Amino acid sequence: MADEEDDIILSELDDEELVAQMMDDLYDGLADEIAEATNILLERGWEPYDILTKALVAGMTIVGHDFRDGILFVPEVLLAANAMKAGMSILKPLLAETGAPTIGRMVIGTVKGDIHDIGKNLVSMMMEGAGFEVVDLGINCEVDKYLNALAAENADILGMSALLTTTMPYMKVVIDTMIDQGKRDDYIILVGGAPLNEEFGKAIGADAYCRDAAVAVETAKTFMARKHNRASAG
Repeated sequence: MADEEDDIILSELDDEELVAQMMDDLYDGLADEIAEATNILLERGWEPYDILTKALVAGMTIVGHDFRDGILFVPEVLLAANAMKAGMSILKPLLAETGAPTIGRMVIGTVKGDIHDIGKNLVSMMMEGAGFEVVDLGINCEVDKYLNALAAENADILGMSALLTTTMPYMKVVIDTMIDQGKRDDYIILVGGAPLNEEFGKAIGADAYCRDAAVAVETAKTFMARKHNRASAG
């Protein structure tokens, strides 16, 4: 016997109920439902930015908190992020047309010599889920790849990931190159990966070490808020 949950017809829900349902569906990683609900709200005249912030970002914030608190685990968060992407793929072109604001732009990649990307991918998805624009450079990234992307994308944040102790020092190579070129202070630098810790982050000159994707999002938001405050004060 099918329970009532299976019989929810999204188009029959009012806006408030539909947004609440989207948050639940996002939490459960239901990509098709998220895409359908996104289209319904657009048809009802919702602005793309409002759908992004009030439904998708709000829903992913709950996912992020429960991930941080150990209620959700990586497979569930990846499912939620995948559902978020289903909504984002519809909204992205519309957001670009309307010139909707973003919290900030991030360039992220796994450092040279390292091919691990699950943690990095999770950070990318969670950052997008929080309303950041993310350019993911993939794995095995050299200094020039990072620097060219930062300039081309007019980025605010550089995210570097490493899972091998042998590749960790390359993060310092990147930061030292940025210092040599006088570009270090132009960007917020966040580092992460299993073998890293806060001391290592400080030692290489990063702005912060982020132990997981949820922390990365909170840290990025904090630094961007400071940056905006400085800009408005100046």
